Amino acid sequence: MSQADTATAAASATAGADGRGAGAARPGVLAGIPRQRGVPATAGYDPGPSARGPVARRWLRAVRDRCPRPWRLLPTPVGTPFTFCYAALLTATSLFAEHADPALVDELLRGSSTDIVHLVQAPLLVLIASALWIAGGLTSAYALAFLFTLTALERRIGGLRTAAVFFGGHALATLATELPVGLTVAAGGLPDSSLTRLDYGISFGVMTCTGALAGLLPAWCRWPLLAGAGQLAVTGLLAYADPMSDWGHLLSLALGVAGWPLLRRWRDRHGGGRPAPQPSQISIPSPWSAAVRKKSRSRS
Repeated sequence: MSQADTATAAASATAGADGRGAGAARPGVLAGIPRQRGVPATAGYDPGPSARGPVARRWLRAVRDRCPRPWRLLPTPVGTPFTFCYAALLTATSLFAEHADPALVDELLRGSSTDIVHLVQAPLLVLIASALWIAGGLTSAYALAFLFTLTALERRIGGLRTAAVFFGGHALATLATELPVGLTVAAGGLPDSSLTRLDYGISFGVMTCTGALAGLLPAWCRWPLLAGAGQLAVTGLLAYADPMSDWGHLLSLALGVAGWPLLRRWRDRHGGGRPAPQPSQISIPSPWSAAVRKKSRSRS
């Protein structure tokens, strides 16, 4: 080998080692293969921001959807407008019932009662008016259950369907408990005072939404929720303090469970409750495979 050839080979080796030679490749490195084992990142392919951006956003969105977010348990005016507005209305009526003149409050409650007399005279009016009050006030168990149950249900099936479940269960359970009272009074089994018994509150609607929500939750959460709600209804029934209302609570829970097939179709049709993609399920586009496909298409 001549002295010129020796100098040329030495210059080529030096350029290849420093990575400055045009088209030079490091020994043991395959051209076009990104991020090879044992090779620094600068020797392989590093996708630009345009290639990393969509994948990173999808991965971050998947991680964010899997992370617990406690604030989603509470209603918001944008995420759950029906529950938020209804909760604000119930708060206002509860504060009014607590601080207003007792005689006026008693008159309003009796005018909103879903007893037989009012159901015969103005059924639609009293069915709506009776759901504007909370029996026991803001500190009752049904007030807290309303807040969390309707929020979770509305996030899964939407505001209109949640309102339909709530008021549907409220109306059906009220009619199912009050009509037998009227028939029993007519048959002489109960006194006439039973026709004007005070009956109002949101408990029937809350129990219906609880039963409906259980069908949209995973099994590990569904059955404890149903067990707790069922125990609450059965305990009140065994106490025999207000048997008609307690029977209504149990019936409301059964109505919510009976609506599981319809609620699941609603959820699946509109994409609610669909699990977020796992980071391992997100495909990362490979520039090498894209180049191979482009080359094969050009050849064909």
